[in-house]
Amino acid sequence: MNDERFMGEALEQARQAGSLGEVPVGAVVVLNGVVVGRGFNQPIGRHDPTAHAEVQALRAAAQALGNYRLPGCELFVTLEPCAMCTGAIMHARIARVVFGARDPKTGVAGSVIDLFAEARLNHHARIEGGVRGEECGQMLSSFFAARRNKTLLA
Repeated sequence: MNDERFMGEALEQARQAGSLGEVPVGAVVVLNGVVVGRGFNQPIGRHDPTAHAEVQALRAAAQALGNYRLPGCELFVTLEPCAMCTGAIMHARIARVVFGARDPKTGVAGSVIDLFAEARLNHHARIEGGVRGEECGQMLSSFFAARRNKTLLA
């Protein structure tokens, strides 16, 4: 039940990204049932290739908690993390990652590869995929369909 509620908060962040013309991905970091960091995709607006939703939420949580390590925290994100975000998640020592839609092109929590299961890496978060996955996937599909239509009409 809480997973779905927190994914709802991540979806709200994704809507903010979409309203700015960014790919609609949102994330929240939760500690003991309280959201301590929020973020949404902003690489275009910030001119920053690292400004993915997960990284933005991790930065906000680290500032709020006064620590670059986030032990005991959970990350809720609307799209399966990419390799860059997974590296940041691991370095932050996130305990659990919950994602919505799978990403068959760049997802590294099982879609393309599974970095979280790589035994040679020193930190392993628990992973839960597919929470409100259809809703998360539909938001992305609608965004890209609208973008394609706009390109075709131009």
